[in-house]
Amino acid sequence: MPAIKAAVCTTHNAPLEIETLELRAPEAGEVEVTLEAVAICHSDIHFAEGAWGGDLPAVFGHEAAGRITAVGDGVTGVMPGNRVVVTLIRACGTCRNCASGRPTICDTPNPAPSPLRRSDGTPVVQAMNCGAFAQRVVVDQSQVVPLPDDMPAESVALMACGVITGIGAVVNAAKLRAGEDVVVIGAGGVGLNAIQGARIAGARRIVAVDMSEEKLEIARDFGATDGVLGSGKAPWRQALKAMGRGADAVIVTVGAVPAYNDAPRYLGWGGRMVMVGMPHSGAMAEYEPVVLAYMAQGMTGSKMGDVVIRRDIPWMADLYRQGRLKLDELVSGRWTLDQINEAIADTKSGGAKRNVILF
Repeated sequence: MPAIKAAVCTTHNAPLEIETLELRAPEAGEVEVTLEAVAICHSDIHFAEGAWGGDLPAVFGHEAAGRITAVGDGVTGVMPGNRVVVTLIRACGTCRNCASGRPTICDTPNPAPSPLRRSDGTPVVQAMNCGAFAQRVVVDQSQVVPLPDDMPAESVALMACGVITGIGAVVNAAKLRAGEDVVVIGAGGVGLNAIQGARIAGARRIVAVDMSEEKLEIARDFGATDGVLGSGKAPWRQALKAMGRGADAVIVTVGAVPAYNDAPRYLGWGGRMVMVGMPHSGAMAEYEPVVLAYMAQGMTGSKMGDVVIRRDIPWMADLYRQGRLKLDELVSGRWTLDQINEAIADTKSGGAKRNVILF
């Protein structure tokens, strides 16, 4: 088994530890990818903090890009040497959800044990089907999509989660139509991509809501027509004034319960709220259901933008190559694997759009 360096979580809410692990060869239907870049998502941080439980030791990281260096039996559509984006979306292709075009909620359990272990034989969890805070990964072929060689590795990596989650929440989950109004709560990495998705879909007004004036300015660069400071009194009133009516869609990209409590207040008649940000397990929000019923409003969850990766990621990559989708501008900092704890601390400070580990 080849030895690789990886950032391992051995205790929740503690710094990651750089270890040398063993990575088994790809088996039937799997590919090995030598990584070029992996971005740090807030979901990785929350998992490492123990927000949603999980077994340890584990390797997190799920926004990755690299080149295929080995394939198992039965792999089709990709070959060694291909540049690919590596996602956490492992789809069987045959369950009810996959067959109806919803591979992000594939309900077939992953039967394969983790390909990672320590030299003493201790298994190491490959978190979120990726374990990409490492030099190499072995993943199912359904998790990768070939992308052009002329795209920077860090831009390719961002398309594994933050980009598809934000854009997909608007296009696939909210089903936004041209001329409709959108409120995006949270102007972080996912929120900025939701704003881009609304711009690409032809929204009339795009109102960004955030607790930071600096982030609201950045949101305007990505397509927001208006910015509202969420720390103000009844910020929805300012948003309603900017739109002249209630929003057709509200996209909640932060995992904060107050944001979920306030989100319906931005909605207009027939509006829909799309729930993207994930609060900690056990957190509860409150709504007045009679308002939603009377105004024919709706709520829906959106996991990974409801994407079909072989359909949606090439489309978004083409938008990037046309200059219509900002990716390079999303990268706040570039770090090495040995600097991962500093990169995580910088991400938690709230100022970063996306920090990227380069190999």
